[in-house]
Amino acid sequence: MHEDQPIAPGIETSVPFPPPGVRVVVCDVVGTLVEPWPPVPLAYQRAAARQGIECSPDALRSRFADAWRRQELIDGASLPPFATGRQRERERWRGIVHEVFAADAPEEVREGVFQDLWAHFAEPTSWRPLPWGTRLARAALDAGCELALASNFDERLLAIAGRIEPLSWASHVFASSEIGWRKPAPQFFSAIEERLGRGPGELLLVGDDPRLDIAAAHAAGWRALSVGPGH
Repeated sequence: MHEDQPIAPGIETSVPFPPPGVRVVVCDVVGTLVEPWPPVPLAYQRAAARQGIECSPDALRSRFADAWRRQELIDGASLPPFATGRQRERERWRGIVHEVFAADAPEEVREGVFQDLWAHFAEPTSWRPLPWGTRLARAALDAGCELALASNFDERLLAIAGRIEPLSWASHVFASSEIGWRKPAPQFFSAIEERLGRGPGELLLVGDDPRLDIAAAHAAGWRALSVGPGH
């Protein structure tokens, strides 16, 4: 598999994976190894309905994307940029949910939706494996590499990682809320290097986001591999 090139699920190649010199394959989680199930708009619609709010999934999809981008801008403008922690991660998701439903309900009802969704995405049953990520994780282990998870997910990842394949195959789990930095901060990557005791050239980041995963890993001196359904 060509380094830094997208991988199409099911397509075989004569180029070895992982590339020579890689000792740890570090995988992003959401969109790379697993995806929310049901999808986010439907999960949000169901949580809202339990609080008496009626919304269409299409409207929620657009609102969610806008709210998520706004929180990314807030994190990027903080000093230092992309510093985080457990409290900040919970507050960013509270901000997203409250913004998504700002036109539909008063604050106390929106807070009920947030609490519902926070608990929902902490359950292993709310996630399902992705075929391309599962295939690559198995290939990394078969090649004798360690497998690690590195995600902008919060502490809920620590509770579910051991209960969902292929997340449970990883020997190291790094969540942004525990590291203290979100991708694309260079400190996110340097913290993982320190904890693994590995140099940048020994690490390969596998992810689906061009900016947060691929470009950020390159900026840190890591190798990177792009995955996803459209690749």
